[in-house]
Amino acid sequence: MQIALDATYSLDRNLSGVGVYSREVLFGLARSHPKDRFQFCYRPHRFLRSFRDPLPGNTARRILRGAPRADLFHALNQRVDAPARCTVTTFHDLFVITGEYSTPEFRARFAQQARQAARRTDLMIAVSRFTAQQIEEFLGVESSRIRVIPHGVRVPSEGPTALRENLVLFVGAIQRRKNVARLVRAFERMPASWRLVLAGAADGFGAAEELHAVESSPRKSDIDVLGYVTQIELEALYRRARIFAFPSLDEGFGMPVLDAMANSVPVITSRRSALPEVAGDAALLVNPEDPEEIAAALVLLASEEGLCEDLARRGRERALQFSWDSALTKTWEVYREITGATAPPD
Repeated sequence: MQIALDATYSLDRNLSGVGVYSREVLFGLARSHPKDRFQFCYRPHRFLRSFRDPLPGNTARRILRGAPRADLFHALNQRVDAPARCTVTTFHDLFVITGEYSTPEFRARFAQQARQAARRTDLMIAVSRFTAQQIEEFLGVESSRIRVIPHGVRVPSEGPTALRENLVLFVGAIQRRKNVARLVRAFERMPASWRLVLAGAADGFGAAEELHAVESSPRKSDIDVLGYVTQIELEALYRRARIFAFPSLDEGFGMPVLDAMANSVPVITSRRSALPEVAGDAALLVNPEDPEEIAAALVLLASEEGLCEDLARRGRERALQFSWDSALTKTWEVYREITGATAPPD
């Protein structure tokens, strides 16, 4: 089978969740299906940069213009410029349509691309049931065309546990949707021995307003704004942190929650969007619009070592239920279904 995939988003220097997903799918499928042929397709402005990436032997590099010539085209980030013979599209979220988290211009462009992708796609992959429901509601897609395939996570092998610090960790781009300002206000209730670390690029929509909360905080000297960190630096932060706080207002999935759980860090996250679906019963869920409720959860974990240990254990067990191997297997099943090699699920 000849399979073309939009590899454009796999090249970002500071990989987002979409970039991580793209690389896992691209290289994972090529590795696990060596007898099939893959085309990694890049939009023209990214094509030259793609040569920095060595590709598997069963893979060719292509410029993405129009519909690729292949048995199947997989658009990895809800954009389809032209329908192929068989088209699969992954939808990660629709928060740009549903909330005030971007400029009007970007919202209009995103909405147009999402609606085009919905029209031009044979089967859609939604990364959560929450996103699947939004695709039905806001794009008018019937559920029979949607398959839910959650992201995976890399769970570190258990080894000697490093001594954790009184550190609350947040990971994600600083922007209005991530709710950093309310997290900062909640952190101000923590004991004086605690620090808050914000790890993520500070260039998202509304970042200046969120960072103002840091600058004006009476605990400013206890808050570290690191910007984007490398994978090695991030892994070190997960090993150091005693609490992971992710009170985001809207997530199509929420990869950082799984990453924290995989690293045995007790999690506080929102009881809205896809986050409860990902966290299950292995996190403290809060109203993200209530700084007092976020603060109460932080203070509780800071004072209850037994609860922290229980959440860390349950979180790791929860993370083990999400694997990239499972996501790749289910994605391949979608390919077989759309090309007629297998029947659709009941």
